[in-house]
Amino acid sequence: MILGFLRLALLGLVVQTAIFLLLLVYLRSLRREALEKEYDAGDGEGRREDYIEAGMNDYGPRLRIRLALVVYLVPQVLFVVLFWIHNFS
Repeated sequence: MILGFLRLALLGLVVQTAIFLLLLVYLRSLRREALEKEYDAGDGEGRREDYIEAGMNDYGPRLRIRLALVVYLVPQVLFVVLFWIHNFS
């Protein structure tokens, strides 16, 4: 019983990590493209590479925190709530 739950939890963690990494790469590429378009429209100052790198450095930590909350925390809280409702109601 407990080994089955641990296997399920480990598999869930692996799947969540894969989703996290895929979304991280995808969202960073979208942000980079938006910064490139913004610079090309004349909104950026300095060298193009520096502008894009500065924008990505500002965007990176916030993205990781929000994405971790959405990918790891929300499904686990949802699982606990559904488990609680199903077993204790």
